Amino acid sequence: MELDEQKYLYLLFILPIVAVLFLINLYWKRKKQREFGDLEIIKRLSPERSVFKPFLKLGVTLLGLASVIIGLVNPKIGTKVETVKREGIDIVFAMDVSKSMLAEDVAPSRLEKSKQIVSQIINQLGSDRIGIVAYAGSAFPVLPITTDYSVAKMFLQSMGPGMVSSQGTSLDEAIKLSGTYFDDKSKTSKLLILISDGEDHSEGAESAAEEAKKLGMKIVTIGLGTEKGGTIPLKKNGRVESYQRDNNGEVVITKLNPNSLATIAKITGGGYVNGNNTHEVLDYIKATLDKIQKTEFEATQMADFQSQFQWLLGFGFVLLFADIFLLERKTNWVNKLNLFNENK
Repeated sequence: MELDEQKYLYLLFILPIVAVLFLINLYWKRKKQREFGDLEIIKRLSPERSVFKPFLKLGVTLLGLASVIIGLVNPKIGTKVETVKREGIDIVFAMDVSKSMLAEDVAPSRLEKSKQIVSQIINQLGSDRIGIVAYAGSAFPVLPITTDYSVAKMFLQSMGPGMVSSQGTSLDEAIKLSGTYFDDKSKTSKLLILISDGEDHSEGAESAAEEAKKLGMKIVTIGLGTEKGGTIPLKKNGRVESYQRDNNGEVVITKLNPNSLATIAKITGGGYVNGNNTHEVLDYIKATLDKIQKTEFEATQMADFQSQFQWLLGFGFVLLFADIFLLERKTNWVNKLNLFNENK
């Protein structure tokens, strides 16, 4: 099911407001009746008045309003499930979320810049499958291979240094974990887009790249930051409280190291691109994707989503129209059954 106009969901807050107004009005009526005289005598003077009907009218009104509001949201239901054939490649984005990526030598920060780049790369993809890995001192799987780009973007925006407990930058761990995303038996082309400032605090990145090459993976690396470097601001509620310091109490200056990133990419037949210019990165990635052979694969998905708003709007308006003719006096045949114990 899909909700076409979710912005109208806030109108559902009208329902409890209507219910509260009904209870306030009911309390006011009872209060005025007590001021007028004894409630039992008043009840005998109006024997046809139903105690239950006002609540029934409230229920009909609330159900009618709810139906109209959900109709405005326009829920869509898939009428069948289809297995469609797609052509594309498998792409894994390995994103550096270490504290050094908080440096603001690239606006708004290296990390936010990397999110913007990945999001725009996803926008220009067609039928490719994608996955996401986060890494710092260790690697962490964020999203398995999928064709659901909207979910990928949602996970992308939540990424940050807090996802990985051990700090530092371990490129080899990122490459190894990304390799597990790909199916060894599949002939689908495999591309790893690795984004980092290149400050590798581990050993073995080159050997990990050699293993990736054996698996048929191509690695494209994107470097973020400047070679001049920048400090790492530590913020709370959006305000800078201090800057990252080393064991000697000196403010840490983190710099872009393009050499390690370029070496990793070269081993697998990929390439390196500086990520500070988004347009250059997008052009480079597009050119790279155009050169990679696309493979046909199957993807099961819901198809033929149909709007259901007309049924809900129709049902809602019928209920609201019926409420006009629903009187508060007792119904004769219901009165005979005495379902609500109103005949005393």
